[in-house]
Amino acid sequence: MMRLILIAILLGLLTACGTARMELSSKLVQRALALQLSQTQQHLSQQLQLSVPPRFEINQLAIAQQQRFVLQDLPTYRVRGTYDLTIQLPTRQVTQQHNPFEVYLQRQKEGKTWRLAVPQSTSKETGTVWRTYLID
Repeated sequence: MMRLILIAILLGLLTACGTARMELSSKLVQRALALQLSQTQQHLSQQLQLSVPPRFEINQLAIAQQQRFVLQDLPTYRVRGTYDLTIQLPTRQVTQQHNPFEVYLQRQKEGKTWRLAVPQSTSKETGTVWRTYLID
């Protein structure tokens, strides 16, 4: 009887481990968010013709929601939450608290690297067109 109970417990644990949702690390999400912000910052700096773009720092990242889906046959996660942003301007420092964010992280086939997926455009014919960037 004890043997059956042990087998049932082990099977339950194995099943739970196999179906557990993959938790994304805060550090990975923070790097993806930093990449997304730096791309936006570069675009704005070009439009404003800034010679040196302001530096920024991400703090207090809090993940509120993760949703898994498949994009281009690869597991992808839509991650939402909030963060604090500190921007270093030439004459002062500005801090914004509790900024909402949404990033899409895509795990590559080998499982060694992650990419930031950014929706580019949407149309009825092609659906959403995505562009991905390697997260350092």
